[in-house]
Amino acid sequence: MAKEEAKNLKDTEVVVEAPEVEEPEKFAKSGKKSKKHIEEVKAEEERQARKEERKASEAVEKSKGAKPIVRPLIERRGKKYQEVAKLVEKGKVYSLKDAIELAIKTNPAKFDASVEIHARLGVDPRQADQNIRTTIVLPNGNGKTVRVAVFAPADVCKAAKAAGADIAEDEEFLKKLDKGTIDFDVLISTPAYMPKLGKYARVLGPKGLMPNPKAGTVTMDVEKAVKESKAGKVEYRVDKQSIVHIGIGKVSFGTEKLLENANTFFDSLKAQKPASLKGSYVKSVFITTTMGPSIQLENLYN
Repeated sequence: MAKEEAKNLKDTEVVVEAPEVEEPEKFAKSGKKSKKHIEEVKAEEERQARKEERKASEAVEKSKGAKPIVRPLIERRGKKYQEVAKLVEKGKVYSLKDAIELAIKTNPAKFDASVEIHARLGVDPRQADQNIRTTIVLPNGNGKTVRVAVFAPADVCKAAKAAGADIAEDEEFLKKLDKGTIDFDVLISTPAYMPKLGKYARVLGPKGLMPNPKAGTVTMDVEKAVKESKAGKVEYRVDKQSIVHIGIGKVSFGTEKLLENANTFFDSLKAQKPASLKGSYVKSVFITTTMGPSIQLENLYN
């Protein structure tokens, strides 16, 4: 019996299955079956999965009443800004002179920054008589080099050049506008030449360069307008949020010159108060440098 079993074992073939070897995945050189595309798809799927997990966890936190952790704005600022911001007392209102001195002290920029005033008014810009817009000549200028262009007849252009205009041309000026060349900061024109600028209103208007009688840039006395623009004449107007923004000079001007410019602006702003306005005219005023913290001024009018 044992011999027969041994014989049967010899006759029986033992089959051993070899382990399956995975064939390397074949990729196309380009297209949706390329290796790069497949990796990008996988990465996107993983990103979406993480996003869904984050949403789910936020939903759970929200249901528990926990508030998401948001860093205060001051902590998201640069180190230099955070250092100088400590010098401004929270909730305190400063006199104009003290605010200017503090603005100069808290300027974190390495360059000669502009000093700006931002005044929130109680006017409604949609009302024609409350749409504040005018110009002033700052006694010490605003520290900026202003490029003045004049579009007028040839004889007026000659006088404008003598007064200091950078560009003073007749029909040649329109050819430059046709090419999209705008290399000026202020454009002055005579009333008779304004219709010729009508087709360029969509280009000049959004940039604040369209001549306007209220701004003193549509005038017969072109020489005077050029001299005032070069001397530091600036325009300010109320925006849709009822705020007036104006630069009154550079940090390098020092306190006295900036104070003189600021007083000139506030005198002008006071004179622009609409007769139909009810309630507060100036709600709040802040002064700041280009990259510095805001400093609230005491209300000068209410």
